[in-house]
Amino acid sequence: MAQLNTKVWLDKHMVELPHWQQDAFSQFTTMIADPGGSYPCIPGRLGFLSNNLRFGFAADPRSDQAITEVAQLLQEYGKCSRDTGKYASLVIFFKSPKDLSNNFSIEDYEQIFWSVLTRVNAADTTPWPDHISTDPSHHSWEFCFDGHPYFAFCATPAHVLRRSRHTPYFVIAFQPRWVFEEINDSTVMGRNMKKLIRNKLVEYDNIPAHPSLKWYGQEDNLEWRQYFLRDDESVLSKCPYTHMKNKAKS
Repeated sequence: MAQLNTKVWLDKHMVELPHWQQDAFSQFTTMIADPGGSYPCIPGRLGFLSNNLRFGFAADPRSDQAITEVAQLLQEYGKCSRDTGKYASLVIFFKSPKDLSNNFSIEDYEQIFWSVLTRVNAADTTPWPDHISTDPSHHSWEFCFDGHPYFAFCATPAHVLRRSRHTPYFVIAFQPRWVFEEINDSTVMGRNMKKLIRNKLVEYDNIPAHPSLKWYGQEDNLEWRQYFLRDDESVLSKCPYTHMKNKAKS
């Protein structure tokens, strides 16, 4: 069964992990905790340094095993996320064989990402929250599992220009919606945080921030467009996610 891990646990038990898991976590650490503090996601960096983040490992994202493991991790994480700290996130590293890490394009990874979310949704036995649309074209939509809404963030080996979305392994991070209760456009803290992050993002990536980056709930915002950002400013015309539940509400 897939296991949730803390940074503290992983640092202590690193040598017990399979090599690819050691490498994935080590490279993530180098990126997010660089001494210069250049990584643009300030909450993510703070969450990592304060042991708020939780980590999991999953099989090749194309496999059924990976879907089972992601569902298990989300199931466990939903029970404890509010106890982990205000900068909570679940970061899942996927085993990325050479054919995946070396030969797949950003568009290929985009398809895999949406396939993972769709298949994980199909494995969810809890009713979708009534106040959240099941239609990604509605501004209230966001990915949910076991009744908990999340912002999903994907990083891949294929990203080059958007360095903030580049990792040597396929990675999906799930950030609980409650984290944004203080970090939003209605608070001074949220507006200041957004400005800081956007400035650091432009400096880190050395290209303009993607136009899809907006606040959740805005009438002109579609949350799914922020989950997977391409290297350029293009975006799919329609979200590939398919809601699989018979009890879906929109």
